[in-house]
Amino acid sequence: MRMGAERMCMPAPTVEQFVEAVKATVLANKRWIPPTGKGSLYIRPLLMGTGAVLGLAPAPEYTFLIYVSPVGNYFKEGVAPISLVVEHELHRATPGGTGGVKTIGNYAAVLKAQSVAKAQGYSDVLYLDCVHKKYLEEVSSCNVFVAKGNVISTPAIKGTILPGITRKSIIDVARGQGFQVEERLVAVDELLEADEVFCTGTAVVISPVGSITYRGTRVPYVEGGFGPVAQQLYSTLTRLQMGLIEDKMSWTVELR
Repeated sequence: MRMGAERMCMPAPTVEQFVEAVKATVLANKRWIPPTGKGSLYIRPLLMGTGAVLGLAPAPEYTFLIYVSPVGNYFKEGVAPISLVVEHELHRATPGGTGGVKTIGNYAAVLKAQSVAKAQGYSDVLYLDCVHKKYLEEVSSCNVFVAKGNVISTPAIKGTILPGITRKSIIDVARGQGFQVEERLVAVDELLEADEVFCTGTAVVISPVGSITYRGTRVPYVEGGFGPVAQQLYSTLTRLQMGLIEDKMSWTVELR
């Protein structure tokens, strides 16, 4: 939030203010936390301009708030593999823009292609870079990973994709389990040779990709569930989140 606020010319809460606000909101809504294994309490921080201004300028006043909601799986398929289609005409971000910031404009840009894809029976859209139109960027609201053997590749953070927290968590977990993780340019052609493809995000955690369609050619991956790499990473991260295994990363915050 602090990185995004700086790019959007907004003041930001301190880390302490942010964490205390999250704690207070969760404790005030603890009755809405789903039973273990039945979902999660989704936490959404929001920083928005609320001062009176009609001109093209930063707002004179801002509101920081946090709301929570009990949620199930992000995709209707649940943990079943999703189907993606590669979009090569429309783009969600451009170099020098705000693609690396969690701002509402990023989501407005994906609605058209996403609506068309869902009408054709796909779960979501995988976007390419807008310059070369051949390097993977991200799915509408998720980061993407490609696994081949012991190597896991994901597009590098270069200003056009979101530096997702779940993305970072999966990279750290994967490296801790002996995988070679590469953050680099990932060409769309590499999808043809991949063993597994999966998406990561706050709500999905990890979503396995069952197939990707590119220019009319469908590339199948796992059927009926997780591939072995995604399963291993998903199990470890969710067990960390639920307090079932020791948190050596010091990521967990206990609320009292």
